[in-house]
Amino acid sequence: MTRSAGAQLPEAAPSAGPAVGAGLVDPRIEDAMRRALAASAQVHGTTSPNPPVGCVILDADGNVAGVGATAPPGGPHAEIVALGQAGERAVGGAAVVSLEPCAHHGRTPPCTAALIGAGIATVYAAVPDPNPLAAGGAAALREAGVAVTIGPLTDEAACGPLRAWLHAMRTGRPHVTWKFAATLDGRSAAVDGTSRWITGREARSQVHAVRATADAIIVGTGTALADNPALTARRPDGTAHAHQPLRVVVGHRDLPRGARLDAPDVLHLRSHDPDVVLAELSRRGVIEALLEGGPRLAGAFLAAGRVDRVLAFVAPALLGAGPAALAEAGVGTIGDIRRLQVDAVHRVGADVLIDARPLQKGTR
Repeated sequence: MTRSAGAQLPEAAPSAGPAVGAGLVDPRIEDAMRRALAASAQVHGTTSPNPPVGCVILDADGNVAGVGATAPPGGPHAEIVALGQAGERAVGGAAVVSLEPCAHHGRTPPCTAALIGAGIATVYAAVPDPNPLAAGGAAALREAGVAVTIGPLTDEAACGPLRAWLHAMRTGRPHVTWKFAATLDGRSAAVDGTSRWITGREARSQVHAVRATADAIIVGTGTALADNPALTARRPDGTAHAHQPLRVVVGHRDLPRGARLDAPDVLHLRSHDPDVVLAELSRRGVIEALLEGGPRLAGAFLAAGRVDRVLAFVAPALLGAGPAALAEAGVGTIGDIRRLQVDAVHRVGADVLIDARPLQKGTR
């Protein structure tokens, strides 16, 4: 079943009550949800356009009986995989799942029916399903006598592997992460245009891991012409990741014959309008897009309000001159400054990774 984009994200569904005590959650349930989130992270990038979901089945005594994650499209959902492992131990037990089980028959039967048929007594879902085609699982379960609680770890689940899919459900367009590497003084290349390597090996390996979770990578023709990138997702040993995103070039200029991105499997969109680009990617089923450059294309996406996340790899180095990481972004005065909410800061080898998201204009 495909949980397709385009729906509005509703308010969180009311909880059926805490798992134990007044406002308390059984530690075993929280531990199981963390395990479900870890399982979903393992399949992030392989399930699109379906969401990457993880599920843990606990037996009636609270012990782990099965762990599952969503298979590629057409394959079983996380609940089905976990139930298959649990077998008869699921009777009277609990299903702890990162997304509300679906109640719709699409490519596969509804997970709610499988949970009910397996004798599950309680379901804990971290996030309500916003897709009207698949939603209603909690209501169907409750009608069958299954207790349902929304949570725990709702915020962690919504900001984890489900983040891009939930965004696509809410907005009807792909989630865009702008990734760039720069020196401390904001330069993405030296005066002569050379940029290899601003960041270290560990940061570059991290970038390839991020690529392996994306549905598409976007660059402008300027970057394609200047750097001749491959835009593939590779492991540190040079081998390719199993999942390779769609490679997308944006701009009107032709690429020279023999360029790495002059290939039949590369999508060349001859437009500079971010909304035109995203509409075409959405039509092709893209949920999660990685914007890698260059500075003018990044500025156009930022000016249009089409950057949803920023991954900034900052090297402890100085260039003093050369191209900036970001060009014109619709900021003419300090009142138009684009402020970010920093969600996390990580050391990656000698470099620093800042994980942030744009705030609404006027927000501090």
